[in-house]
Amino acid sequence: METPLPLTGRAKDSRAVPARSARQAEEFLDALYERHGSALLGFAARLLDGDRHRAEDVLQEVAFRAWQRADDLDPTTNALRPWLFTVVRNLVIDGHRSRKARPAEVGAAEVPVSPVPDGVDRALTRRVVVEAMRELAPNHREVLVHVYFMGRSLAQTAEVLGVPPGTVKSRVYYAMRALRDGLSSRGLTAA
Repeated sequence: METPLPLTGRAKDSRAVPARSARQAEEFLDALYERHGSALLGFAARLLDGDRHRAEDVLQEVAFRAWQRADDLDPTTNALRPWLFTVVRNLVIDGHRSRKARPAEVGAAEVPVSPVPDGVDRALTRRVVVEAMRELAPNHREVLVHVYFMGRSLAQTAEVLGVPPGTVKSRVYYAMRALRDGLSSRGLTAA
């Protein structure tokens, strides 16, 4: 039983293919590539602005189409070349048209994270922090306001509140821990 040449796996390659032995297919393709391969690859690359990878894909498709008509074609003659160049040109044009018909692909690095800073994120974060602060015990909220919002040192806060500096330090620690838990329960993480 003769085995046909394996297909490339693309949907359009489900077309009917000639029933040939693998040896016959290999001989046909070897002769085609040897006689016309470099000229076709160079032509395709020029049409594709030097994109060698796409040119190789086009050459592979041309070889497949020639192989489908292998009974009518002789790859060892130059008489086949005009037909091969026409197929290359048509494939490049078809590829160009199909890319123009689709929206342009954008890489992840080209997508702007936020085109215009509008302050919405900052306002939402501020609101979440204020809500989390309201849930703190009053003495914890008080030390955080003095230390972080008013910019006072632990000693200054202790003097204003009339408590020892060690108590202020302890309250700040436990207040920050409670605030961090409150923010993480809301989906935010404290920096």
